Formats: sequence, C-alpha cells, structure tokens
Amino acid sequence: MKADADIVRLSVPFVAGVGLAAWIDAPLVSATAALAAVAAFFFFAARSGGRTAAIALLFLGLGVLCHSGSAILPFRNPAPSAASAALEKLSALIDSLPFSERETNALLKAFLTGQRKGIGKAMSDSFRAAGASHLLALSGLHLGVIYLILSKLLAIIGNSRLAYAVRSILIVACSAFYVIMTGASPSIVRAFLFILLAEIARNCPDRSKTPLGVWCTALLIQLVFRPEVISATGFRLSYLAMLGIFLLYPSMKEWYPGGGSKRAKWNPLRRMWEAMALSTSCQLFTAPLVWFTFHTFPEYFLLTNLIALPLTEALIACGVALTALAAFGAAPAPLLRLTDCLSFALRRSLETIATM
Repeated sequence: MKADADIVRLSVPFVAGVGLAAWIDAPLVSATAALAAVAAFFFFAARSGGRTAAIALLFLGLGVLCHSGSAILPFRNPAPSAASAALEKLSALIDSLPFSERETNALLKAFLTGQRKGIGKAMSDSFRAAGASHLLALSGLHLGVIYLILSKLLAIIGNSRLAYAVRSILIVACSAFYVIMTGASPSIVRAFLFILLAEIARNCPDRSKTPLGVWCTALLIQLVFRPEVISATGFRLSYLAMLGIFLLYPSMKEWYPGGGSKRAKWNPLRRMWEAMALSTSCQLFTAPLVWFTFHTFPEYFLLTNLIALPLTEALIACGVALTALAAFGAAPAPLLRLTDCLSFALRRSLETIATM
C-alpha cells in the first residue's frame, strides 16, 4: 500500500507541472521559472523539515521541465519499417476478405488497424450522432479484446511460474508490436501500459497494487516519454474514463441486490446492470471535458453502449480469428457470414439510435 501511495504523491504534482507548462505554452519561460522555483522552494522546504512538500515541488518542477524540454527539443520516433510493412499487409489482408458487403471490410479495418479512410460519411455520421465515435478510434477496448484472445491462446503453456513469465513476455511483446504498428495513439498506449503493469504485477505476487496506483503509474510513464500528449483530447478522455471505472464502477456494480451469490454472476439482469454501471461511470468522469470541448453530450449513451459494445467486441474477436485464418489461406464461410451479420447489426443499430 505504501508503494501505491508514493506513486500517487509523485504523479499528481508531476502531471500538474506538465499541465501547467502546456497551459503557459512558452517553453523557455516555463523552463526558466521551473528551475528557479524548484531550486528556491526545494531548498526552503527541505530546511524547514517539509520533506513531502519539497518532493511535491520537485516533481512539479520536473513536470514543467519535461514538457518544456519536449517543446524545445521535440523527439520524433517514426514507426519501424517492419511495423509499417506489417500494417500494410494486414490492411491488404482485410481488404481481400470476401464479405458480402464492403462496409464490413472498412469497419473491420478501422477496428483492427485504426485506418478509417474506407468509412463512408453516412456511417461516420451515424457513429457520431449515436455517441459511438470512440469505437472507431483504437483504444483500450480494441487492445483489450486482442489481449484476452492472446491470453486464452497462450493458456496452453501452463500455470507454472516459468509459464506465467513466458506468457507475459509474449503478450507484452505482441501488444507492443501492435501498438507501434497501428501508430501508437495516446489511448492505445495507455491501454498497453495497463497491460504491461498488469503482467508485471502477475509475476510479482508479493507486491501489492491498487487500481489507482496502476492508473497513476501509467500516467506518469506516458507523460515522461511523451509530455505533449497532455493536450490531446483522446489522451484526457482515456484516462478520465479509466479513473471513473476504477473509482466509481466498483461501488455502482454492487448496488444490484443479491450480488454475493454464485448464480448472480450469470444473471442476465445483473450483467445488464454492470454494463450500465460501467458506461455511466465513464460518462460521469468524461462528460465535463466532452461538453467543454465539443459542446455536446450523447443523450443515448446508455442505449448505445448496451448494444454497440458487445457487438463491437464480438466483431473484433471474429475479425482477429478471420484474418489469422486468412493469413494461412483459409476463410471459413460460416465465420465470414457471422462477421458480416455482426457488422450489419452494429451499423443498423447505430443508424437507428442516431435518428431517435
């Protein structure tokens, strides 16, 4: 518990410093001010015995310096040629799948590669009007489905300590390559960091962790390496949504009566309530930023998420299986029809919600 408390105390002032530098938007001025402030306040706080305040001020200044330094000396890390080539091959493979409707190819390519050029205006408008635009952007949902598939496939390795370590290395390596291949957007990098920290914790059972500690650690790591992403709306929404899930969702989930019994896990009404609680916890934490940025709010977000999220997860799972089989020259007709049906159901349901 102490380690989790420490990371919270370190990450909060650091993030505040990065945000302050982004708001000032004057790298040289903020860097100079940060150096002077850190030197002065750290000295006086340390002499007066205020160790906690001194460390907080130090990390506040480091946050300002980190953002200012990235603005003065921007760092660019282009995707390796192997990742770019893999993305091109994956996109071509998805395009070659013989679906009965071409919209399925475009939707599947958006879900698996993040490329939305094939998404028509009508489909894009229906996603936006229904409050489901986030489904078209690669995020934790998409990487999470792939992570679950990898976990199930690699379960055959076994449950020994060595098997856990090998499985974690393979999962992290595959996830990292997928993130790099698809462009490493802020939200999917956040999802990868959560996976990385979860796998580290899985192999260190004696080390305690809390969801808030994981959240703060991932936030700190991402801002250290890419402090400029703090200005990206997708980055902010991603972390706010996860904060809602970590802080509010556990309590809301238990509001459903009779949650202690084993049969409650398979109760369809309880499953529906948990989906609604998950969606509501995300929306409550992201709504202020959504309204401030876009001056709008999805009225039917509960209905959209109850219908669209299961269909999207199933569509991604079928798409991963189908592309993996197609890579070996097989494209089973039943799986093609199922994927087509899921795509049609998702598009038609969002079109209906968009007209309400």
